[in-house]
Amino acid sequence: MADSILIVDDEEIIRESLSFILTKEGYRVREAANGRIALEILREDSVDLVLTDLEMPEMKGIELLEQVTRFSPETLVVIITAYGSIDTAIAALRKGAVDYILKPVEFDELLVKVQRLLSSRRLNVENKLLRGEINRQYDFENIIGQSAAMQRVFDTIKKVAATDGTVLIDGKSGTGKELVARALHFNSKRAGKPFIAVNCGAIVENLFESELFGHKRGSFTGATMDKEGFFKAADGGTLFLDEVSEIPFQLQVKLLRAIELKEITPVGTALPISVDVRIVASTNKNLAKEVEAGRYREDLFYRLNIIEVNLPSLTERAEDIPLLVQHFVSKHAQEMNKPVKGVDNEVMKSLLAHSWKGEIRELENIIERAVIFAEGNLITKQDLPSFFEQRQDAVYAFDARRSMKDAVDEFERQYISHVLRANQFNKEATAKALKISLSSLYRKIEELDIPSQG
Repeated sequence: MADSILIVDDEEIIRESLSFILTKEGYRVREAANGRIALEILREDSVDLVLTDLEMPEMKGIELLEQVTRFSPETLVVIITAYGSIDTAIAALRKGAVDYILKPVEFDELLVKVQRLLSSRRLNVENKLLRGEINRQYDFENIIGQSAAMQRVFDTIKKVAATDGTVLIDGKSGTGKELVARALHFNSKRAGKPFIAVNCGAIVENLFESELFGHKRGSFTGATMDKEGFFKAADGGTLFLDEVSEIPFQLQVKLLRAIELKEITPVGTALPISVDVRIVASTNKNLAKEVEAGRYREDLFYRLNIIEVNLPSLTERAEDIPLLVQHFVSKHAQEMNKPVKGVDNEVMKSLLAHSWKGEIRELENIIERAVIFAEGNLITKQDLPSFFEQRQDAVYAFDARRSMKDAVDEFERQYISHVLRANQFNKEATAKALKISLSSLYRKIEELDIPSQG
């Protein structure tokens, strides 16, 4: 659709001439003889650009500008003024006008300015839409999970997203720690600033300091130019330190100083640089035990662990597996342009019984592969890899009349009962076999009404 322009001037000849020129250029043009009529038009129709005179009866251009910026902030306003009113035009710029044009109007100048302003507006709108899509992509509601374990995670991160508090996310590899980190960033006041993710386990040890804090040219062999480092790149935004347990011990004190003082000192310089960065860190190791073993600084651990988010394993949130499966099927079927809609009962039975050592990442990889091989609307056992076998001691039989939640609850009830019996109803041994905490086991026993003794 063509960009829309509203011309506001009490002189008819100016309105008509401007309208004629702009219409010839393909713009959709409307006219108003004063500010009051202009406001009526703006309230019933969206307008991209307003060209308004300053001196008009009933409502002056400045007042019209104030009204437009109040109820239609996306609409651009350009002031048309005589040379003698240049001070008033400058005042209008301070109140929100994007430009001004002097009378008599030079049509070539007008067309250049209008084209530039509307092109810039389209780009800004597209950027806002793109940021909106990114925000939705990393919204908490789009982190898949309805289990009680995930709801507790959501409750925590929703409370802390808007703050600048340092967050430590712990959980097994593949549980989605970076997704949570991005959700924290894109739902914070820093959403419009950089999100920089750093895999600490992938950095060569002798380059850690340079990678994090930057360096000056010539500060060491191979430093042929200045480098700003990850802290400076994330200035104003969020720095996600993935696998923060892998940071060398001798560098941990410098990381602590950077977090506490909000300043860094690049390699090869003695001058500190101020940075405004929120730290979100993750680990798949028990940092408290790393501190006890002398491999991690206690003061850095406590500085990172101001807010802790523990991501449950798939074993602790088995009821989310059907939701995750459907999400990954839809995602990869769309990417591959295939008509796959879901999985059949046998496949779901196998997925629920499988031991997911690689967590969500492994589950997605299995589904992606299955979508590639699927020939119909549903993924079948033939589409799963040959090593992916249902456990021989699987205890659950499907009833197609059940709801998804009832099916998962029944599977968990039977499976936990089976493991309890196998461990002579020893709760600690059962929790260890299920790879869940003892408190989680007691909660499941109560929620699912599982007999806890023989």
